[in-house]
Amino acid sequence: MTILFKKLFYISFMLFIISIISFLAIHSAPNSFFGAGELNPNMTKEAIEKLKAVYGLDKSLFMQYIDWVKNISTLNFGISFVSGQDVSEEILKRLPVTLIMNITALLIIFPLSLYLGVMAAIHYEKKTDYIIRQISLVSFSMPSFYLALLFIIFFSVGFDLFPIAGLHSIEEKVGLAYYTDMLWHLTLPVSVMIFVGLGSMIIYVRSLSLEILKSDYYYFALSRGLEKKKLLRFYILPNLLPPIITLLGLSLPGLIGGSIILESIFGIEGMGQLFFMSALSRDYPIIMGTLMITSFLTLLGNMIGDLILLKLNPYIKRG
Repeated sequence: MTILFKKLFYISFMLFIISIISFLAIHSAPNSFFGAGELNPNMTKEAIEKLKAVYGLDKSLFMQYIDWVKNISTLNFGISFVSGQDVSEEILKRLPVTLIMNITALLIIFPLSLYLGVMAAIHYEKKTDYIIRQISLVSFSMPSFYLALLFIIFFSVGFDLFPIAGLHSIEEKVGLAYYTDMLWHLTLPVSVMIFVGLGSMIIYVRSLSLEILKSDYYYFALSRGLEKKKLLRFYILPNLLPPIITLLGLSLPGLIGGSIILESIFGIEGMGQLFFMSALSRDYPIIMGTLMITSFLTLLGNMIGDLILLKLNPYIKRG
């Protein structure tokens, strides 16, 4: 309970720091929504000032931040400058898609990188190791936007296997057909996320596995004549899981950041696209809302990873 309390306190503290930095950075930008041509050019200066007063932008920066903190304490992220819609509703509408994409990618990256990394280490300097290393290097160096465009050209335009963009087909679908249609639309962007995120994980797992295979305790177990399956289950995997879980938690920001690009390319109405469009239009409430939610999810993911790590290795508590 003490550890959980410490983790929750850490998340709260980090969100506080992130909110201050983000708020200052956004409001210190040279152009704002009200001064960058986003409004009707025929609006008078008096009308613009009244509109600023409605959103509380006529107050000092400190008071604006205090008001914002009071509002988000009740999960009220304000009203969008562009759409006039409630920011919380906009986020809740788009959040599930982004979560589905990121969680699906993580659930596939974890076992696949574990399997390929261990296989590469077991077959060190052999053909299997060479092929896996080449795949991981291509994955590690491939920009997500470039791979996304290749996938669209090849699988959507060329072979017409998957839709080019969007989350649903034009025809209205209900029930199971609705969800299968959504998964069909998400196949390409999630595949890009998996391939791009796989490379670094495979390299890391391979490196750790090689260290374990060269260790004294592994050679001792080998000398006892244990089967390969038992060696893998009782010696390799238990020593691999803690650092891999930690790395998965640390890779969350990269996945969420990558979804901003991919959602924009594939025309998926998720958190990434919402943040991108709000940044272009300087929609402060939505920018702050998406930043805080993604930051919270990243920190929460890291906390869950740490708690799983503690379950796997209770002796960490003493450190």
